[in-house]
This record gives sequence, C-alpha cells and structure tokens, in this order.
Amino acid sequence: MKASLLNRLDTLRERFEELSALLSDAEVIQEQNRFRAYSREYAELEPTVQCYGQWLKTSADLAEARSLLKDADPDIRAMAEDDAEACSGSLADLEAQLNLLLLPKDPNDERNVFLEIRAGTGGDEAAIFAGNLFRMYSRYAERQGWRIEILSENPGEHGGYREVIARVEGQSVYAKLKFESGAHRVQRVPETESQG
Repeated sequence: MKASLLNRLDTLRERFEELSALLSDAEVIQEQNRFRAYSREYAELEPTVQCYGQWLKTSADLAEARSLLKDADPDIRAMAEDDAEACSGSLADLEAQLNLLLLPKDPNDERNVFLEIRAGTGGDEAAIFAGNLFRMYSRYAERQGWRIEILSENPGEHGGYREVIARVEGQSVYAKLKFESGAHRVQRVPETESQG
C-alpha cells in the first residue's frame, strides 16, 4: 500500500482515538450539539479504522509467516507457506475495501427520500406489479431500520397501486437508494389472466 494512504489511515486512526476520548468527556456530553457532531464523525470513521486494524494485523501475520519460511523444519515451512498465501489474499481484499472506504462521500448521502412508484401501461397487471415493488421497498426499509410513511396512494382495482408516494426516513437512505430510478418492465403470465 502507498505511503500516502498509510499516513492518511494513521491520521484517521488518531482522530478516531481522539473522538473516543472526547465522547467520554463529561464537558462534551453536556453540550448536545458538540456531542452529536462528534458521535456522527466517530460513526463515520469506525468502519475505516476497524478495516485498517485488520489490515495491520494481517500484515504482521504475513511478516511472521515469511520469517518462518527460513525455518529448518519442512513442516513449519509448509505451514508458513499456507499462512503467507492466505494472508496475501486477505491483504488484497482488505486493501480494496480500504480504497472504497477512503472514497469521498456524497454530501447528500445522509438525506431522506421520497419514493414514488407509478403503474405504467398494462392495466391491472401493472398496478399489481407496482404494489409488489412498493412492498419490496417497504420490506427493505424495514430491514434497514428506516421509517416509511405513505403520503399519497391510489389503489388499483385488483390490488396493488396505480400510484403510491412515500417518505423514507433513516440513516443513509439516499446513499442506498440514489440509483433506484427509471422504468421497470415485467413480462409474465398475469394474475388477472382468466384463460390460464
């Protein structure tokens, strides 16, 4: 890994430890706005710092395995080769993960969203599909711990929705839903088909 990235990761880890100390300070706890800002920054840094800690541990394990490759015992050398190979693979994965974690965040990622689903052409079948789609997003929001509030709904005659608009509130809603847009097309034997 590049030295500039290692320096940046060391700086982030130091800031994380500083925030950890600040969050346990009674003076900071009394000031709710400061405490909230520090808590948010702490939560943003935590995955990166944990991944960096795993990377450091795996690097140390790899160095130890490489030092055992010079041992006189062939069994120890074989075990060291296996360990070195496993550590090298883990290091590559951790480096890729760290590169993703270090990418700049979209300033809108923490915002809430309005979810709009409209049935297109296709009559009752399109409304049923729109209902299934809304139910899927509702279940996803539930699993993420988000709150979903239906603002407007126009039900279809045979179930589903002609149109449904909902507000989705929670942590990182926009970050996880920002690419969910566009028209969806489904082609299947419709539930409304009477011929079978």
